[in-house]
Amino acid sequence: MRNTTMSTSHRSFMLAALGVAAATGLLIISPVQAESKDAKTRAVPELKIDHAAAKRDAAAPRSYSSVVKKAAPSVVYVFSSKTVHNPHPEMMPFFNDPMFRRFFGDQLPDEGEGHRGRHHQRQPELKQQGLGSGVVVSADGYILTNNHVVDGADEVKIGFNGGKKEFVAEVIGRDPKTDLAILKIDAKDLTAATLGDSDALEVGDVVLAIGNPFGIGQTVTSGIVSATGRGGLGIEEYEDFIQTDAAINPGNSGGALVDAEGRLVGINTAIYSRSGGSMGLGFAIPSNLARSVMEQLITGGKIVRGYIGVGIQDLSPELKKEFGVEDGGVVVTSISPDSAAEKAGLKQGDVIVKLDGDSVADGRRLRLMVAKRSPGTEVKLDVIRDGKPQLFKVKLGNQPDTPLGGKSERLERNDDEGTLNGVGVTDIAQQAREQLELPRELKGALVTDVEPGSAAAKAGLTEGDVILEINRQRVENAKQAVDLTSKPESKRTLLLVWREGVSRYVMVDETKPAKKD
Repeated sequence: MRNTTMSTSHRSFMLAALGVAAATGLLIISPVQAESKDAKTRAVPELKIDHAAAKRDAAAPRSYSSVVKKAAPSVVYVFSSKTVHNPHPEMMPFFNDPMFRRFFGDQLPDEGEGHRGRHHQRQPELKQQGLGSGVVVSADGYILTNNHVVDGADEVKIGFNGGKKEFVAEVIGRDPKTDLAILKIDAKDLTAATLGDSDALEVGDVVLAIGNPFGIGQTVTSGIVSATGRGGLGIEEYEDFIQTDAAINPGNSGGALVDAEGRLVGINTAIYSRSGGSMGLGFAIPSNLARSVMEQLITGGKIVRGYIGVGIQDLSPELKKEFGVEDGGVVVTSISPDSAAEKAGLKQGDVIVKLDGDSVADGRRLRLMVAKRSPGTEVKLDVIRDGKPQLFKVKLGNQPDTPLGGKSERLERNDDEGTLNGVGVTDIAQQAREQLELPRELKGALVTDVEPGSAAAKAGLTEGDVILEINRQRVENAKQAVDLTSKPESKRTLLLVWREGVSRYVMVDETKPAKKD
């Protein structure tokens, strides 16, 4: 590693992410937390709940008509409408596309004076119409659906009997982080779904999807549970999906996924598709999660989640070896000031392996486990610190509304006979801090260059990273970074790196000769 000076000219970088295109309904707008004015006066409705597991030893029936007759009456149409002012003129040709009409309805702008002239000053209003599905969960009119089905809507209506009977619905509350919303209509003696225990589902169980795909009318499709606890799709902030091969299409959003007993086990929300239609990869929010969110929205108007206050990172095989962990777990990369973690004594570099005795497989699972618990709850964390097991009791705090962190990127170059060969570093000058938008309090060695093909490059180190630690020793400037890599005890170097508001560990292994790209 060599100390370098930061150049005044910088390249601009673009972070590209490979995502999954999910057809999850018709009205997808920026999510905003909603609260009802009188939410705190509401009581949890009377729900029908059946915790029994599926009868897996029974012979497969020749027909599921009895199951459909039980479950279908509780699945309804959800019509939403939103007025969009001054849509961009370049988007207007798309409104003539038949498929676009199918998704947004027929209340579209005329092709006359509103946009015929290219330089016409008046731009039309667009009435977007969304169509999804919902599930009646109480006889007095509470209905579960997806947040994206009603998000931003001026008006929401619920349709029964193919849309022949309609009710205006009130949006009681929404949770964008799980893509759930709860609606209420003024009605009585409705046929409510029986809620099943989604935790009792097993891969291979038969499930039916009921909804209103493409607005053609109520449709039932069948399949099996392909996977449970599916996440990492980048669809929602909290992902714990049931995956199924039952056909789910646009318009099914918010509809029911029921088991072979007709019990609601999931709310259909997304598909993985390259065509826009079903490819046998559908995803539903588990009913247990939906029920928990629903009850909080009804009684409090918002979701309150537990919070530890740690930045975490999944363990690669190299990091497991470095931290002395054989199975799963997550390594703590940062501790939020005055957080539950700091008060409990957790430290950077601790590996959390269990929460209340349940194994922590990865960061997504830990976040779900914590989020399901209320602030003030005391949890027990099994932690590996310096290769030794320790137990911590943590009283959960309240999750903040916005994540901590900022931005960063860019850099320069270097060479040397120690470790981190091909990596250039410099001190964080004020000019660089401003250009890279680094937090004022951030200290470390700014990476200015990473030689292509080097071990550091292959490990993922890049220009603009800020090195905070080298082999668990704090780094506050470039000189310290160079000194810590000049006479190494090992050619394996553990780095704690800050990038775009997140700290993470990087293992650079130079025991094997680097190949030039």
